[in-house]
Amino acid sequence: MKKVVFVLCLIYQGVMAQNVVNQVLLLNEGRYDYTTGEIETPVTIGSYDPFTSIYSVVDTIEGARFASDMLIDGDYFYVAADTQLLKYDLNTYELLASQSVNGVRNILIVNDNLFVSRGEYGVSFDSYFQIYSKSDLTFISELDTTEGPKWTTQNMVHTDNKLYIAINNGFEWGNEKSLIGVLDLITLSYLEEIDLGSDATNPDNMMITDDYIFTVNNKNWSGASFSKVDLSTHSSTTINVSDVSTGCGTSCLRGDIINFQISMDSVLLEWDPATLLSSGNPLGINQNFYELAYDEVNNYLYASETDYSTYGKVHIYDADNNLVSEFDCGVSPGTIVFDVRNTTSIEDYSFNQTQDDVFFDLFGRKINQIENQPKSVYIRSGKKIFRQ
Repeated sequence: MKKVVFVLCLIYQGVMAQNVVNQVLLLNEGRYDYTTGEIETPVTIGSYDPFTSIYSVVDTIEGARFASDMLIDGDYFYVAADTQLLKYDLNTYELLASQSVNGVRNILIVNDNLFVSRGEYGVSFDSYFQIYSKSDLTFISELDTTEGPKWTTQNMVHTDNKLYIAINNGFEWGNEKSLIGVLDLITLSYLEEIDLGSDATNPDNMMITDDYIFTVNNKNWSGASFSKVDLSTHSSTTINVSDVSTGCGTSCLRGDIINFQISMDSVLLEWDPATLLSSGNPLGINQNFYELAYDEVNNYLYASETDYSTYGKVHIYDADNNLVSEFDCGVSPGTIVFDVRNTTSIEDYSFNQTQDDVFFDLFGRKINQIENQPKSVYIRSGKKIFRQ
């Protein structure tokens, strides 16, 4: 019988806390045939364990033509999938609440409120921005098109009690907008709209630092640009990406640098907002990607690829852009989020270990003899011991 008895003697002096990526969640968008109206591959949620390199599907979302966003908040994670807003337990993956929301695009949680941006091809809404309770997903309020955004909204970021909303009208060809709406998070009142200018239409992705907001703008998919918005003045500067005949396919903020790739291209580029140079610098990674996400804890770049119908795969690169790992996942992995947890090191311990007990270190490597490992260890899920 596999059994471990731990007698842990904590020395409070020198106890250290450290963040670790407990798991990586992926939202696989699946495949919907708009010609036949059939869901050929359903939307799935997957979990990748960076310690064991094991990927598994934790839920299948029935009836969703696609999925558009996912986020983690505390012990829960939330998903936007077609017309569904869903809340799950982060540890058990149990579905805890659901809400019908037509046109749900992106989601963002601040305090107890879950904010929803909306848009749908060929559909006009009375409100393109709604607010729900994060506890049970009940509807709280909305901004209609008289007092709030008048067109399709997309990504959102927040800082200093203000929420910034990308207003792109991206589903109406030739009438794309270049606006950022500003919401007061205390009063939930709509304050103003920042006009990014004619070169910044169709802002898709938004990224934020302490001083600036950066947007990646797809225009009408005949070009792309980056905008830099000063949070203190709300003034903006837009830089056109040179030699581009299509929009930006994917992007993410990687430290202080934006990594991006032009749609349908196979060269991964970086753009330095500090220099405002128009052309991106190639990183030496030549692969067509669908989604980029940055693991700040380990300084890893996660980049997904797919053929949109039969497979999905994620590549993991280190700070020097070397491929360190990869794994298969579902079709069209379009959102990647990191379950970051805080662990405490334990300076001294004693235990009884049976011959069959198996443990892993922080890098997923098997430890056969715990007593031969350094005395600073981590306990994860009460089952595995990880050394520092």
